[in-house]
Amino acid sequence: MAQRFVMKCGGSTLAALPNSFFDELRELQQAGIRPVIVHGGGPAISETLNKLGIESEFVNGLRKTDEAVLDVVEMVLAGRINKEIVRKIQSNGAQALGLSGVDGQLIQVQPVANAHEVGLVGDVTEVNAELIEGVMELGYIPVIAPVGIGAGAQRYNINADTAAGAVASRLGVEQMIVVTDVPGIMKTVNGEKQVLPSVTVQQIEEMIASGEIYGGMIPKVRAAVQCIQGQVREVVIVSGEQPGVLTKAVREGGVGTTIVRG
Repeated sequence: MAQRFVMKCGGSTLAALPNSFFDELRELQQAGIRPVIVHGGGPAISETLNKLGIESEFVNGLRKTDEAVLDVVEMVLAGRINKEIVRKIQSNGAQALGLSGVDGQLIQVQPVANAHEVGLVGDVTEVNAELIEGVMELGYIPVIAPVGIGAGAQRYNINADTAAGAVASRLGVEQMIVVTDVPGIMKTVNGEKQVLPSVTVQQIEEMIASGEIYGGMIPKVRAAVQCIQGQVREVVIVSGEQPGVLTKAVREGGVGTTIVRG
């Protein structure tokens, strides 16, 4: 079986990445390695909701989603951002196919346990791995927007990290790459900030409690931890702006921070 890897990336992060990153994606694909991309787009959703005057709030990190919010979520994720990523990949010489979890019932979901608080947010129950495999077999990079389908053809908003972890697990991928705008989890050693090469989930919680991981890094790290589920044993947090970062993460290691279960 050809080597595959699943990459999770925020929509705003991907849009800002240099062309060299997409060149590397193409080179890996040409070398027979098959990438799968699952993307988010939280800031763009918030911006569009504000423009349209639709109020939305977050409950424990999940966007409270009713049908009006869901219209915008689907429009921004499956429409604008998904196609921006596909265009960027194709303009750098690789082939990509944009999908949302609704297409071909790619990501099937049930309402989250606290649906009474957050509305139409879904937990993944099934991933159509055969469809993803088929797209890769045809020579395309699947680019997946995290909107899912549930009973009665109801659409649901899915946390992008949860969706990425579920896709990786159902494909039997043990390592996931989270591309962000930081080189990894930083720790101050002798007054100097250094990237931690490896850390366990428990150590992360301890570092959050002690204040070593703080501010905007907390949601990034917690999001990466959410990707560790099912078959996924480790998640590598890397900066997409670092030259050669994908090749290092996929083939060589020694880049970013690897989060392991424990």
